[in-house]
Amino acid sequence: MLTSKELLEQTGISRATLNNYIALGLLPRPVVSRPDIRGKGPRQIGYFPDEAIQGIELIQRLKREGLSMHEIKLKLEAGRGASSPTPDVESSHVISHPASTRDHLTLTIDQIPHAAYMVNYKFEVMWFNDRARRDLPRLFARLPPHTDERSIFHLLLATEQGGSTTNHVHLLRLNLALAKERMEAGAIIQGLQTVSAAETQLLEDLYEETEPARLGPIVEVPFRLEKAEGGEQDRLAYAAYFREGILVILTEAEADTDELLRLLSRRDLVIRNLLGKRLPVLTDLAVLVADLQDSVKICSELPPEEYFELINEIWSTAGEVFRKYYGTYGKHVGDGMVYYFFPQPDCSYIVNALTCAKELRHSIARISKEWQLRKNWTNELYLNTGLNEGQEWLGTFQTATTVEFAVLGDTINHTSRLSDFARFGQIWATKNFVGKVPQAQRQSVKFGIHRTGLDGQRLFVDSTYSRLSNLVDLANARYEKLRDIGGIAVTEIVDVIQEDA
Repeated sequence: MLTSKELLEQTGISRATLNNYIALGLLPRPVVSRPDIRGKGPRQIGYFPDEAIQGIELIQRLKREGLSMHEIKLKLEAGRGASSPTPDVESSHVISHPASTRDHLTLTIDQIPHAAYMVNYKFEVMWFNDRARRDLPRLFARLPPHTDERSIFHLLLATEQGGSTTNHVHLLRLNLALAKERMEAGAIIQGLQTVSAAETQLLEDLYEETEPARLGPIVEVPFRLEKAEGGEQDRLAYAAYFREGILVILTEAEADTDELLRLLSRRDLVIRNLLGKRLPVLTDLAVLVADLQDSVKICSELPPEEYFELINEIWSTAGEVFRKYYGTYGKHVGDGMVYYFFPQPDCSYIVNALTCAKELRHSIARISKEWQLRKNWTNELYLNTGLNEGQEWLGTFQTATTVEFAVLGDTINHTSRLSDFARFGQIWATKNFVGKVPQAQRQSVKFGIHRTGLDGQRLFVDSTYSRLSNLVDLANARYEKLRDIGGIAVTEIVDVIQEDA
């Protein structure tokens, strides 16, 4: 028999990897007994059979051959028969046809009798219910105000649920299974600024050995948790995927979930209720504000039905572009659009906003040409765009039928003023915004300021900025509403060269 220390030394694996192999059922659990020593030292030690070394070597060989942990599990189970232990996170499956809805739902989001929480696609906690607070008090007692500290992985690493390291690992693996389809291990770890080297290694090992949950509107993921009175209990997690994030509900394996699935099948109702309960959060973001130039003039020239047709076409086209770059719709006034871009696990939110603005300009130019041919007029359609970034409080406004995101602070106000300043489809951005463009993409952004030379000619000076007060006469009543951003350094975004261009 071998102690765990001897097993680790002879195989070269980490203790976290050993624990994972045991949890997945690839190795037997150690036999705990009193060591044959006297004096100081542990009173009890876990012992593994000598064959565990060969078992680990076989697992490592199969991994080198390219097999996933799930395939290795199935191969080993086939070799030793059906008596193998059940792993703590089993294969997930998609619920293709949730229980049919009824005219009246007896269950609401507030009444879910299980621990439930919602994360965005960076796995930052957006909402949790009272049952989650009771069942997992150290995890959901109080959420930090900043998004970086709301990562479910950060919260799980910072605590051991109920004093159980086993549950700590089980819940990490469950959330990694949900995250793995979109997030690389590096993206998860990058957002965890305060984790130790040991915790980083644990996450990397868990990530490698966890099978991703299947994608679908509603996914069922079996897992296990350790009970306070001893032993383990089979559990089921239901993950409902929305554009805004993932709702996770932790149930007992034997629980009656028919009414729960009926609720989840009402996706419009669920997401509206969840977003209305979303906790305000201090977050980094980019803001894009775009206004249709001369909309009053265009409205006066078109019959009402054609004007609304045009506006709906612009909004429909713009909506597809915003969704492509993960833009989130915000409150707007009149013909203007406001969209927020939040940090993403696999791309830059600043670059998303930049590329979205460029593609939006091209889309509006196409619509403009189509309407010129249709109406035989010379009007040009322009969306004048402002871009800015900042760190602000994000919350929601909810009515009986809609939920709208809103940002508090100067970032949105300054962006709106930049949109007012832009003309003829220009894209203007603050110096702070351009400064946040990742270095790898900096050369793909062409920006600068047009200035008047000594001979009176207009010259474009590349990669420069200017205070707004140096570009227009703020004493002129025409520019009165720009005075509050007169001291901000800005630049015109001329082009964004995409990699696939």
